[in-house]
Amino acid sequence: MTNVPTAVASAATARASAPPTPNLSAFIWSVADLLRGDYRQSEYGKVILPFTVLRRLDCVLEPTKAAVLAELEKRTKAGLNPEPFLLKAADQSFYNTSKLDLRTLLGDQDHIAENLRSYLQAFSPAVRDIFERFDFHTQIDRLDKAGLLYLVTEKFATIDLHPDVVSNAQMGTVFEELIRRFAELSNETAGEHFTPREVIRLMVNLLFIEDDEALTKPGVVRSIYDPTAGTGGMLSVAGEHLAEINPEARLVMLGQELNDESYAICKADMLIKGQDVSNIFAGNTLSNDGLPATKFDYMLSNPPFGVEWKKIEKEVRREHEQ
Repeated sequence: MTNVPTAVASAATARASAPPTPNLSAFIWSVADLLRGDYRQSEYGKVILPFTVLRRLDCVLEPTKAAVLAELEKRTKAGLNPEPFLLKAADQSFYNTSKLDLRTLLGDQDHIAENLRSYLQAFSPAVRDIFERFDFHTQIDRLDKAGLLYLVTEKFATIDLHPDVVSNAQMGTVFEELIRRFAELSNETAGEHFTPREVIRLMVNLLFIEDDEALTKPGVVRSIYDPTAGTGGMLSVAGEHLAEINPEARLVMLGQELNDESYAICKADMLIKGQDVSNIFAGNTLSNDGLPATKFDYMLSNPPFGVEWKKIEKEVRREHEQ
């Protein structure tokens, strides 16, 4: 890996020049203008979704990056496993040990593909799994061959997606809007990917309404499960609702999702929220249940009605008979 400049603009300066939040999804969508011709419309999401996740994680880790690198050097010299110290220094449930970020990647245009792969490999294992689900390395190769990788990286490096600027709720809405638009372009059923937030809020209100008194007790802990989790919108709204009722309450979120891209976004969102991402499973809930013996306080779901189930009919009927 070649050397790149380490000086970057301050977070405050970058945030001052960031596009306003209401136009964020439109701004991200404008990347499609760069992809047109080299990608079909139905393929835009393969680039835009992982880059949006990457920039979000990039921004979240920015304030603690120097502390993480210092901790890595210190613990490595002492011959200790650095991971628990890195997590503490990052103040997150994930970290990155590279000196690079999206902005510094722009300092070495000729080696951007190599450096971007190095940056991805420096994330903690749960984050690397997210980008493997996106098959992001394939897109890096494709963008590099088309001469687009630097341009796309540059575009995303200008967006500030730090939670101080774009809340978790806003970020979730952006992801869902992008997925909805990509689903429309590829002629997929929107209901497979997207449930409007106002519908989710109604569902969550109905789910919690009989339990309001118990949920206001100090230190209460509850668990919630979504077997068709999508990007995690229902879990997130439930968490936000409980936090409004009782800031001292804790909601443990569990879920499973079949679509790899949706699963990757859900896992990234849960990481940033500090949830245990080992509770988020990939795969078909009906034929390969990730939580077969687990019990939950609440469950809610928007099943993919109208989707053919013949591929898993044997497993479903076998379970019913047993």
